[in-house]
Amino acid sequence: MTNRAYTFIHPLLDPLDTGGAYLVEAGDNDAATQATEYIVRHPLLDAFDHRHPWFVPAAALPNSTPARVIATFRGDASTQPEALESSLRQSQRKLALSTSGKLPAPGTWDYLLIGISQARTLPQFTLQGMSVRTTVIATGVQNLSDRDWAHANACALCTGEYLITRANLGKKADTTRQKMLRLLALIGVDADTAELNEVFRQESKLSYSLLRLVNSAAIAPRTPITSFAQAINMLGRRQLERWLQLLIYAAPDEGHRPNPLLFKAAARGRMMELLVPRLTPSPALPNLPDCAFMIGSFSLLDVLLNMPMSEIVQQLPLSSEVNDALARHSGTAGRLLQVLEAADRRNLPEASRILDELGIEPACFIDAQMQALSWAGSIHAGN
Repeated sequence: MTNRAYTFIHPLLDPLDTGGAYLVEAGDNDAATQATEYIVRHPLLDAFDHRHPWFVPAAALPNSTPARVIATFRGDASTQPEALESSLRQSQRKLALSTSGKLPAPGTWDYLLIGISQARTLPQFTLQGMSVRTTVIATGVQNLSDRDWAHANACALCTGEYLITRANLGKKADTTRQKMLRLLALIGVDADTAELNEVFRQESKLSYSLLRLVNSAAIAPRTPITSFAQAINMLGRRQLERWLQLLIYAAPDEGHRPNPLLFKAAARGRMMELLVPRLTPSPALPNLPDCAFMIGSFSLLDVLLNMPMSEIVQQLPLSSEVNDALARHSGTAGRLLQVLEAADRRNLPEASRILDELGIEPACFIDAQMQALSWAGSIHAGN
């Protein structure tokens, strides 16, 4: 059992696998109240898309709470909105029910959060009937089959555990991404600009994706960047290397639809960068912030390329410490990566236990999530 209670923020995904809302889960009631107040007052809340609701544990919300913050209660059909705290009832706010029991009547609640395992046992068309007056959200969506079922059965949003399930992808790495690995290897050995530029000349898809990425809202250059050489001149090699680390996720398989793993990779990289200074002992990594970002951003390559991480790191000129953190979760950086992986699987007890062992304070962890998700969202919006 942990000594600290942690709060986790999960993006909820729409049928296009893009973010449509955020689900906040807390370790206990005290943490829920503190987390709700902290998130509602966080200066970055306004940086998120105002169309996306935030489902927070039910708590006394400040009067200035944005309307998109939805108080979420746990219960079943017997839980009625009319019986809730007067401050919420009188404010006429939209409310959500998270249930594992008997379903309420359609329209009783504005939103219904239901586990996919329970949803799939319901009589046919139950969720379609519910969705006429209540927005239905599926949780615990571990694989693509469940994701497809949820959206085909009137679930507007679902949790994204299925995105990190490598075994279900069943695709070989395409040639563009294999070239991207070679490009990352060149960056790793500090190849000159002409060598790097030649790779982009050979692969127009990489060039197009890089220029979209570096012109995203996360950078928003005053003058659009139109060439690889200009990107180096404006960003510098160090910053460009970060964008190259994310570029492998940015190349869509078809059309202009962004890869949803880009968002996760960007968020993980930024969270690693923000949290490694809090670790004791400090990870034995050269250029600590850059290496931490690399570990986080590379941590989904096994999902993207459908290859074991141990094989991937052999193809890249990584330090032994980075290699061990990615492939074996060694050292404090590797342990921190385990936290992010457990959180993405919504294994909150495991993530909380490791965070506690690492000595990360709950407020610090919330703040890192807010910063990372906001930054990742600005990149994703530009693709």
